[in-house]
Amino acid sequence: MALTTTALKLISGGGDSNLFMYQSTDAIGTIVGSGYFNDVTANLKQFDIIIAVGATGGTATVDVCVVTSATAAATVTTTNGT
Repeated sequence: MALTTTALKLISGGGDSNLFMYQSTDAIGTIVGSGYFNDVTANLKQFDIIIAVGATGGTATVDVCVVTSATAAATVTTTNGT
């Protein structure tokens, strides 16, 4: 599926990193896929943290993702930090 931009919520910001919450019915493998967050490039920067609530087979999952590339990048990349 695709990113739901309104589901990405800034929880806290300060210093060099922001903390976001994102909820989706997508599996974490999809959420951390290269380019998944491209539509919100302007909101994210390298080292931001995203708490991602996803789903696997209908079961909710929670993962912590780190933005590895975003600022002025053509493609936003993340890694699963759990």
